[in-house]
Amino acid sequence: MPKVDIDTAYIENLAELLARTGLTEIEICQGDARIRVARQISTSVEYVHAAPAVSAAVAPTAAVTAADAVPEAAHPGTITSPMVGTVYLSPEPGAAAYVKVGDQVKEGQTLLIIEAMKVMNSIRAPQAGRVARILASNGAPVEYGEPLLVIE
Repeated sequence: MPKVDIDTAYIENLAELLARTGLTEIEICQGDARIRVARQISTSVEYVHAAPAVSAAVAPTAAVTAADAVPEAAHPGTITSPMVGTVYLSPEPGAAAYVKVGDQVKEGQTLLIIEAMKVMNSIRAPQAGRVARILASNGAPVEYGEPLLVIE
């Protein structure tokens, strides 16, 4: 069997590339030589059951956090995404946002756009009011029904 000269630094660089890019496998072929570097991703989930520690200082904090999360979705002025896509808060990169927190908006005014399948879809205000919160981030993916902003 012929002796194989292995460049371990090259293999380490490939492994770093896997970690940096999130890839699971890289294969390089040069002539008769072939190098394959792969990482195994664990899909198992481990559940740990522990009794919750309750103290006077922790309980109020947990209650406040739960109370803050509910109003966004339950607020009657919440505008939700009508589709899956990418949200943009301005008409083009570098331009001013359509709206910002505190702005008064009119019914039918464009609030943001969602790109879906290379089509830019304007999301318009269903009612007049003041923009209380903007929940979406510029350039972020959004799901159907995800809260985008709140108008009061």
